[in-house]
Amino acid sequence: MKADRMIKNAKIFTADSKNPLASALAVKDGKFIYVGDEMGLKGFEGEVTDLGGKFIIPGIIDSHVHVTTGIGFTYMDMGEYIVCSSKQEALDFMARFIQDNPGKACYRFVLERKFLQGEILTKDDLDSICQDSELLILEGEGHSVWVNSRILAKHGITDETEDPVPELSYYVRKDGHVTGNVFESAGWHLLFDGLSSLTDEQIDTALESWIDFSVKAGVSAVFDAGWPEGEELHERVYEHLCELDKKGKLPVYIDGSYALTHPKKMKEVVEQVKRFRSKFNTEHLKVHTFKVFMDGTLRIETAAQVTPYEDTHKKGATTFNAEEVAEVLKILNEEGLDFHAHTVGEQASRNVLDGVELARKELGDNFRVRVTCAHLEIQDDADLDRFAKLGVNVNYTAWWHAGCTGGNPLEVWRGILGEKRANKMYRCKTLWDTGANVAWSSDNIAYGDFSSWNPYLGMEVGMTRWINDKTLAPESSRTIEKFPAPNQEMSIQEMILGYTINGAKQLGIEAFKGSIEVGKDADFLVFDNDLLTVEKEGFSHNLPRDVYFCGKKVN
Repeated sequence: MKADRMIKNAKIFTADSKNPLASALAVKDGKFIYVGDEMGLKGFEGEVTDLGGKFIIPGIIDSHVHVTTGIGFTYMDMGEYIVCSSKQEALDFMARFIQDNPGKACYRFVLERKFLQGEILTKDDLDSICQDSELLILEGEGHSVWVNSRILAKHGITDETEDPVPELSYYVRKDGHVTGNVFESAGWHLLFDGLSSLTDEQIDTALESWIDFSVKAGVSAVFDAGWPEGEELHERVYEHLCELDKKGKLPVYIDGSYALTHPKKMKEVVEQVKRFRSKFNTEHLKVHTFKVFMDGTLRIETAAQVTPYEDTHKKGATTFNAEEVAEVLKILNEEGLDFHAHTVGEQASRNVLDGVELARKELGDNFRVRVTCAHLEIQDDADLDRFAKLGVNVNYTAWWHAGCTGGNPLEVWRGILGEKRANKMYRCKTLWDTGANVAWSSDNIAYGDFSSWNPYLGMEVGMTRWINDKTLAPESSRTIEKFPAPNQEMSIQEMILGYTINGAKQLGIEAFKGSIEVGKDADFLVFDNDLLTVEKEGFSHNLPRDVYFCGKKVN
């Protein structure tokens, strides 16, 4: 048989448990037709490339990213970053900026909540410095905003406006009156206001930058986790991706989704996923996943907990309880759709696990929904072995496992979770050892320089659990020491498996992606370094020298 490409004298980590290492491969019509030792190449015709011992792995699968949201943040005016030590300093900074830049329709700023030192910022404060224009402040973690009265009035938000999910996605009130502080998805449409005017050229330019990065890094497939409260532009971006794919310009497989933030929209979102599945069905773009934000984040304490927060003694809330999760899963099961949940806190993932258990009990062997819990920053001990038992996929954003705050993250999390739970964050190795399918992701929402989208950064931090001077990462993310929990460092083999075959299993594409096996798409990466033996610290600097997507060299 004639092959299009043959390679010998390579060290090939196949991610195939039946044949983990090989030294030769052959490709025809975009598929692997041989994987094994060099003797086996004698059965094929064609030119053979001697790689001189270079290292090969399958193409990277980043199984939780935000392709479409990234475009929004690319063109969104994020505004000036405020550094202060009190509310008054923040107000003075903004007042000076507005005075020096008069006449703008909207002023935007970014402010870390910690800089307020516990003081409360309200619309009245913002109105005092900006009455005639819109003023929006994005909280540093990106999950809440402060706005002035002008923005509230523009969007029809009043004291009577319903909270989408009380204690999770809500309008902060005092004495029954909205204060202008808005949490989670209740404020995202305020943040994304104006992006509908993006041009086709802007969308294409941004997508090209993401595709260029993906090719450079060897990312051959992703799960796009949707654009909550930005559905119109989300759909437009998918339309552009379809056109690129039809023109042969999409060298990345995209597994898409449609996101839910408001529980009352559940049936509507199911219909939208079905519509997207029908509309977006090209060779490299598919949609079959219902994405739900089950809870929020730890830093602003909207992540749902079994055990109360240390400082506020609150527990947060979830979008669905266990019975509601089970009801959603039964609907998805009937429609042949999958379920992917943002689950940061203990209670959020427990609700999903309980919901799966209820649905499985009722449906038995007919249950076929692929269920994934993403992020899993903190888990209750009682739930650690349930993911494997219930067949729920585990998705960790590995570069967060240095603590996700920079500096001394343990100090931050002790104040929020207490010392005992702060020492039990990101227990990925524990879940891996239970037999759960664990996959890795970057989960970034902005394009920029793509440094935190880098899968090799995820691999490094997954192995070391800290970000130091050797790490290719933003300066602000560097940490002073290794982050607990103890014994949670992963091996390089486990990191590669989580970024390849395990990601494919999560997405349901393991029949044709995720490992170097006969019959699968010939997605593979060639490295000068042997990734199995290079230093863990500084691993993030690695990049493939050659990137193949469906048998074609694309870099």
